[in-house]
Amino acid sequence: MHCFHHLPGGYRESLRIDLQKDRKSALLVNSAAVLSALALLWIGNRLVPLRGAFLGGDGPWIPLLRLAVMWVGLAAYIVLHELTHAAAMKLCGAGKLRFGFTGLYAFAGSEGDYFDKRAYRLIALAPLLVWTLLLALALLAVPRGWFWVVWFIQLMNLSGSAGDIYVTLRLVSLPDTILVRDTGVEMTVYDHIRINIK
Repeated sequence: MHCFHHLPGGYRESLRIDLQKDRKSALLVNSAAVLSALALLWIGNRLVPLRGAFLGGDGPWIPLLRLAVMWVGLAAYIVLHELTHAAAMKLCGAGKLRFGFTGLYAFAGSEGDYFDKRAYRLIALAPLLVWTLLLALALLAVPRGWFWVVWFIQLMNLSGSAGDIYVTLRLVSLPDTILVRDTGVEMTVYDHIRINIK
């Protein structure tokens, strides 16, 4: 895996992905996120019925505690998701990183780094892979009464990774020689210029 701090010679822009400006792609990603969230709600309800999950049975304070832990967990997950992207960028050799929130998306990005295809796949999918596993382990560890607290965070993890999956799929058919610059709000793909010598 490689990270370049300057765009090497012989590369030119071939693709730009900006889910803030590209409404068609944003609609596709957000629709996929909503549909996957609904599917996960259905699956979770089959595992542990949602009805009454946060009500009664354990005294008056336990349901409130579960709700509070869930909301704190959801907020923490958003931060941890972006920190996981950032950790993967650093692992791949990134320089200075930037973080932010656009109103629709939280982001971690890098202005001056260009990642090869293999490195960028790791960066894009790292939160999905890491947090799916950790939250699955948490689901096995928590008592049944706390299932939905963790499941809602897992639901956010899986459905909220729709953008990362979308970007990864867009890169699949591109050559292995591409480089990707990810500022956090847009991804620019650069392809090596091929010169045909006759």
